[in-house]
Amino acid sequence: MSLAAWLYRGAVSILSVLRAASVAPMAEGQTGEDMNTALREKSYFDTRATREMARHLQAVPRSIQETMAYACRILAMTGQEAGLAGQISMRSQRPGAYWTLRFGLGFDEATPADFIEVDRDLHTLTGEGMANPATRFHLWVYEARPDVQSIIHTHSPWASALAAARQPLVISQMDMTPLHDDCAFLGEWPGVPIADQEGVIISEALGAKRAIILAHHGYLTAGKSCEEATYLSVYLERAARMQIRAQAFGPLTPVDDALAREAHDYLLKPSIVNATFNYWARQTHGIPPLPLPAA
Repeated sequence: MSLAAWLYRGAVSILSVLRAASVAPMAEGQTGEDMNTALREKSYFDTRATREMARHLQAVPRSIQETMAYACRILAMTGQEAGLAGQISMRSQRPGAYWTLRFGLGFDEATPADFIEVDRDLHTLTGEGMANPATRFHLWVYEARPDVQSIIHTHSPWASALAAARQPLVISQMDMTPLHDDCAFLGEWPGVPIADQEGVIISEALGAKRAIILAHHGYLTAGKSCEEATYLSVYLERAARMQIRAQAFGPLTPVDDALAREAHDYLLKPSIVNATFNYWARQTHGIPPLPLPAA
């Protein structure tokens, strides 16, 4: 064999080894030195992150009333109060009953003692005071959606601006993706929602989605938990703000549908939703002093 042929065969062998190494699966626990040897499937990282989050992001035990009080204060902290126009509700353990903030209080004032239990016709069952009459349309959503455990409705500044312009949400950035294919749009305002008819219209427009922008009105989120409804509320208001600001630079480009769906499912994992809620709950107490070692 000539020297040239021998060198050629050796080069081919080396290239074959390198190609095989580049697609070989990485074993659990491989170090950064091995990062260039393989590209693992995204499902591996998703499964691993889900498992680790379940272990490290511990739940915080709270009563229904404590959770709702924190939700109200998070909404206030993020600029979502609109006088007494907003409502929050949550299913009670008693069938056909719901908890809501008693009428006359703002989100920033809510304490666990300020929530009342009401029946399907908003008669007070537990506590003192009355429900906001506009909470009536929540009851129709609960009736149509057994999966919904909590509802938030506000007239927040940025989402209300979209509602005033009769613009649906355009999912054009990653932080908007929890609402991808999950935010309905009602283009006609049925009036102040204190009667049954408005509840029928809004619940039908919401359908199976978790959120809805109500033209000339505000928005509603419907969560599998109070934490999820709050999480969606904060991200919907941020999404509306981002959309309005981005439109100053021209038409929006929606995120690729498959990528947006993937991000939607990841960012709505209960461990992420609950850990984010807990962080915001801590924020309502203010920024604590940074402990520094003694000099």
